[in-house]
Amino acid sequence: MSKGLIIFLIIVAVFIILMVVLYFAGKKLQKKQDEQKAMIEANKQSVTLLVIDKKRMKLKEAKLPAEVMAQMPKLSQNMKAPLVKVKIGPQIMTLFCDEAIYDLVPLKKEIKAEVSGMYLVGVKGIHGTKIQKEVKKKSKFKQWVEKMQEKAGAKPLK
Repeated sequence: MSKGLIIFLIIVAVFIILMVVLYFAGKKLQKKQDEQKAMIEANKQSVTLLVIDKKRMKLKEAKLPAEVMAQMPKLSQNMKAPLVKVKIGPQIMTLFCDEAIYDLVPLKKEIKAEVSGMYLVGVKGIHGTKIQKEVKKKSKFKQWVEKMQEKAGAKPLK
């Protein structure tokens, strides 16, 4: 056998081993995430709160309580996370926000929200109204392009 074929077979073997390890690690992490979601769903409460501010910022800069920062892994303290500053009753708190609902949280409005510990899970309007994501107006050029694509029967761009 030639050297090139042996090197190629070694690279393929390492790649296959790496894929198997990543598969099982991914399964383990998925199971862990499912358990955490079940715990969050079991502990969530409906609360009326006033949203003061919302930002994506590093956790070190967020002025979170010392107990929370002590429980955070060192690597995740430098990561940016969606945080929402709210007033619940007389108390002002900083809550972590679910990435899926971060854009739905309105600023400087009173809302009814589902909270699980320090984690904002869901958002509703104050009197049962649904909160919708603000739709940005498209430029005239984009409107024209979409109109031409409709005429041509092409799929619209997103």
